[in-house]
Amino acid sequence: VIIFALLMIPGGRIQDKISPKFGATVGGLLLAAGCIVAGMMKSYTGLIIGFGILGGAGMGIGYAAPTPAALKWFGPEKRGLIAGLVVGGYGGAALYIGWLGQKLIDAYGVTGSFVALGSFFAVVVVIAGQMLKAPPEGYVPPSAISTGSTNMATEKTHNWEAGDMMRTWQFYALVFMFILTTQSGLLIISSAKGLMMKTAKDMPFFAANAWILVSFGGLVNASGRVGTGFYSDKIGRLNAYCLNCGVSALCLFALPFVISTANLFLLFLVVGVAYWQYGGGLSLMPSFTADFFGAKNLGFNYGLVFIGWGLGFFMARVGGVIQDVTGSLDLAFYISGGLLVVGVILAKMTTKPQYTS
Repeated sequence: VIIFALLMIPGGRIQDKISPKFGATVGGLLLAAGCIVAGMMKSYTGLIIGFGILGGAGMGIGYAAPTPAALKWFGPEKRGLIAGLVVGGYGGAALYIGWLGQKLIDAYGVTGSFVALGSFFAVVVVIAGQMLKAPPEGYVPPSAISTGSTNMATEKTHNWEAGDMMRTWQFYALVFMFILTTQSGLLIISSAKGLMMKTAKDMPFFAANAWILVSFGGLVNASGRVGTGFYSDKIGRLNAYCLNCGVSALCLFALPFVISTANLFLLFLVVGVAYWQYGGGLSLMPSFTADFFGAKNLGFNYGLVFIGWGLGFFMARVGGVIQDVTGSLDLAFYISGGLLVVGVILAKMTTKPQYTS
């Protein structure tokens, strides 16, 4: 997670200064190499070097390529939807990768599964990456052309350089907003299987197939990226962020009660909201960054903001400690819900920066 988040920064620079095609190709090859190394070394060290370092680097550089490139082709009125569609593909991988990985392990063992997945990733990412292209200098989005106006992003938002951006308090506000929207989602993702087993302990089928909740979460996660992006274009980024975080906070506060009632319908409902909110944050934050700091340098600028996603992993670790000490995650859910409320307050206080030369 940390390598992924950190490598988003040079990945964004590659996207801005060289090309998104180059970034996607490098990312795909690094991820493939990481999977193959992890499989061939057959050790914990191999996992760290292969999947952790090489794979994390590949995901960071590769992930930085498509979203900024796609957003540069569209004006602010469609940023949310476009970001949601792009990152929805990343979230949608949860729908197939668990099942496919298990099938490969059963058929070819751990080494064979890593090598097969690495080869698959290389082919798909490198081929798809060749289709990525940033717009030419001076490009004006179609919506702006059709209305006879200039590009809204260019007209109303200065294209900030990273150094100038980092001197604004709004940059740090966005990083903290990213941390707060991410922490609850990663807490739920890390504990979803256990929640299902605990809630369905008297229902043998569901207890034995806890993957159902995990796969459901993957579907909602991907849907939340597209859905949140869509309505953020209609009601505004701030309102969408506050709506997602506010409703998710209520669900987290209710989660201990839901588990105690062993009500699977309610469990799927509140966990689904948490997954939706997490996915939605990943479409909102690049859109926020473009709205605040312009689209031209979005790759590098968003890479810096994306550090917040990596730092959001702390809540999953805190949850593990709380569970070890108290025997349950109840306190972790209350803390996480409270942090989402803090996110709403912070978002309400955060305004678009005004550039002064």
